[in-house]
Amino acid sequence: MQDDVIEKLIEQFRTLPGVGYKTAQRYAFSIIEGKEERAKRFADAIVEAKQKIGFCKICGNFTDKEICPICQSRNRKIICVVKEPKDVLAMEKVKNYNGVYHVLFGTISPLEHRGPNDIRIKELLKRIQDDNVEEVIMATNPDVEGDATAMYIAKILKPLGVKVTRIAQGISMGSDLEYADEVTLAKALEARRDMNA
Repeated sequence: MQDDVIEKLIEQFRTLPGVGYKTAQRYAFSIIEGKEERAKRFADAIVEAKQKIGFCKICGNFTDKEICPICQSRNRKIICVVKEPKDVLAMEKVKNYNGVYHVLFGTISPLEHRGPNDIRIKELLKRIQDDNVEEVIMATNPDVEGDATAMYIAKILKPLGVKVTRIAQGISMGSDLEYADEVTLAKALEARRDMNA
């Protein structure tokens, strides 16, 4: 039987997504066996991230500033719509994308009682009008909710004359964007299809 302090540390690592007992145990022992300064830097980084990271007031991505660096420096005429902030990180693997993002914070899901008013569609419409957006790229996950959300947004944008495209299905049905590799994402973005047709 292990000490309570060790078990407590293991249990904290187990609270992370995808971390089972064995992995949590390895993480805990790595911290215990390492230098105290390393453990302190690790703990400080966690606390600092929790205190300073918020959401960009324009796109909804994680940032430690009011407006994220992407919104400050990129072409605002092209918006890539994603479900969650972690999807921005996945899409950023595609090095040649120079547009901005819009995080919905969810998808339309009747089974979870989440409709269009529960995600950031109104904010997207405002951005499209304010910035004279030319293209909206739907990069929601290729699953039922992601497809339904993409189709709903394409439908409401059609009267505005904005080109709406959907990333190609190089990403397998039902998978999450965050797990796709750089080459797959680049090809999916390059081969995006027009949803207004």
